[in-house]
Amino acid sequence: MDWQSLWHWLYIGGMSIGAIYFAMLGRNPRGLPRLEYFVATFIPLWSGLMYLTMVLPTSGNGLEQGKIEVAGQITHLARYGDWIVTTPLLLLALSWTAMHHEKSKDWTLTFSLMATQVIVIVSGLIADLSNVPWVRYLWYTIGCVAFLVILWGIWGPLRDKAKGDTELFKFYNGLTTFFTITWICYPVIWILGPSGIRAFDQNVDTFLFCLVPFFSKVVFSFLDLNGLRSLGHLDAQRPEERFVSNTMRMMNALSLPRQSRRSRRRVRTLPNGF
Repeated sequence: MDWQSLWHWLYIGGMSIGAIYFAMLGRNPRGLPRLEYFVATFIPLWSGLMYLTMVLPTSGNGLEQGKIEVAGQITHLARYGDWIVTTPLLLLALSWTAMHHEKSKDWTLTFSLMATQVIVIVSGLIADLSNVPWVRYLWYTIGCVAFLVILWGIWGPLRDKAKGDTELFKFYNGLTTFFTITWICYPVIWILGPSGIRAFDQNVDTFLFCLVPFFSKVVFSFLDLNGLRSLGHLDAQRPEERFVSNTMRMMNALSLPRQSRRSRRRVRTLPNGF
């Protein structure tokens, strides 16, 4: 059995379902801008199309359209074609969430994060295309440094944007925890897989690069949109919105500093009038 094709087809199916779901969800926006639904729909649509190129045959060397071979190593160009479009859009969606109540968005911060993410993706592509090992790991390191800048941005200045509203701040913390966990998987899989030290083969690499993107794209947007939809309707949540609220509480428990929890306990123990 061609396991790589199977994983890719399952991924394409998952992206298709996600795109249809977000498009249908946008028919009743519940106060959210329709542009947010469009972006959530476009992300899995584009990703599915890019992965489709990795299952369609091409003439010549027998490789699928979305792959090339460099020095005996297969590079999945379609993945980078997916990531260079969808990952900045995911950061855009996260930025919109942090600034949900702000009429004037901080576009400088948002576009800085998106541009830095382009550096992450391009560095990974150059690393994958490099024949010389030390050059490959140099570009990988450059990408990781840029990724650390992204993490600083979403947990620093972007997180500060959500502090004006308690419920939004809690939701952002939980959502960003999920975001961070899924995104950290990418450089880890890259360095452990065929592009790096080859701790596992191409079949495992393909499975992981189908599983993790499904969570980082479709599941993230599901949590993001339904969480935002429920913020103003906590007393009339739909089942999927209650599920998101419970999930965010678990994520939020992981992200809140212990000092903050101790501070809340101290506040609860103060006598009335203080």
